[in-house]
Amino acid sequence: MALDPDTRQQLIETVRRFVTEVCQPLEAQVAAEDRIPDEVVEQMKALGLFGLSIPEEFGGLGLTLEEEALVILEMGRTSPAFRSTFGTNVGIGSQGLVMFGNADQKRDWLPKIASGEVVTSFALTEPEAGSDAGSARTKAVRDGNHYVLNGAKRFITNADKAHLFTVMARTDAATPGPKGLSAFVVERSTPGVTIGKPEKKMGQQGANVCDVIFEDARVPITNRLGEEGEGFKVAMSVLDRGRFHISALSVGISERLVSEMTRYASERKQFGKPIAEHQLVMAMMADSYAEAAAGRAMVLDGVRKYDAKEKVTLLAAATKMWCTEMVGRVADRAVQVFGGSGYIADYAVERFYRDVRILRLYEGTTQIQQMVVGRELQRMAKAGEI
Repeated sequence: MALDPDTRQQLIETVRRFVTEVCQPLEAQVAAEDRIPDEVVEQMKALGLFGLSIPEEFGGLGLTLEEEALVILEMGRTSPAFRSTFGTNVGIGSQGLVMFGNADQKRDWLPKIASGEVVTSFALTEPEAGSDAGSARTKAVRDGNHYVLNGAKRFITNADKAHLFTVMARTDAATPGPKGLSAFVVERSTPGVTIGKPEKKMGQQGANVCDVIFEDARVPITNRLGEEGEGFKVAMSVLDRGRFHISALSVGISERLVSEMTRYASERKQFGKPIAEHQLVMAMMADSYAEAAAGRAMVLDGVRKYDAKEKVTLLAAATKMWCTEMVGRVADRAVQVFGGSGYIADYAVERFYRDVRILRLYEGTTQIQQMVVGRELQRMAKAGEI
């Protein structure tokens, strides 16, 4: 159920203050230390950020996707590591349970996820299975009332902090491709589950990714999400929603970068006047503003259709494709407007330039989005829908 307008506005303003008063002053510290301070994480829990998308009956805020997107637009105006801290609980780490979990699974896990007591993660990518998720090799072999998991997952966000993983594993070795996959919730404390060291990354310091290794890890049959063979369905259902979430983040970052370049260009003088008055600089500012505004419009249109239960696979892919590519262009222009200063780590635009590069890769690369869009358009043409 959607919030009333006053409550929604109060929530957005509260998150906006949190971003400007708490997060933005800590951006350089988080980048240097590669961690979010514990006290900030506790503030996020108190604000309900870990439970944005969890139904109210399980202790979450129960936001619509439109309301969630409006919150993430605000969170985009600071280093994306802050959003990542709770992002897997809100999206890919919890939505499998929300959409496909049975009553017992929801009762046992969702309240703890909503409060932030339990941090979740989504383990799909493997060393040989990234964009081609259907070729995942991690195996789950039935043994009585358990499945025995063996395999390795790669680049798993928040794995070092996670207490619970949504894992895609192959339950039918005889069925290649996505139809042989099933989904499970796996506790980190399960014997045979090992977390690798955090990877050194190009950007988004403070948001870690690690390998997750399964060696004869025994998982109760009651931890399976849905039926055998539904793992790919679980993953794709979660990703449709997640693509709008990442798109909203991309737009929020773009809007922050437009503000940064506009302020700098209004103060920095060359040839006797602020560089904002030079037409070629104006063009970079104007293009960035217009593209960010287009992205915001796409996001809001898409999430409203999602909330109305319209089919949005095409629009979700197109929105993610546009917004994540767009923020890369805006970040590049921001560095250009700042000139030499934009290449120096003292300025936020240098950090954002690196941070946003991953957005074109995770939750489906740009090329995967293009394939989804192309296939959906072909399907619609054959069905006479276009």
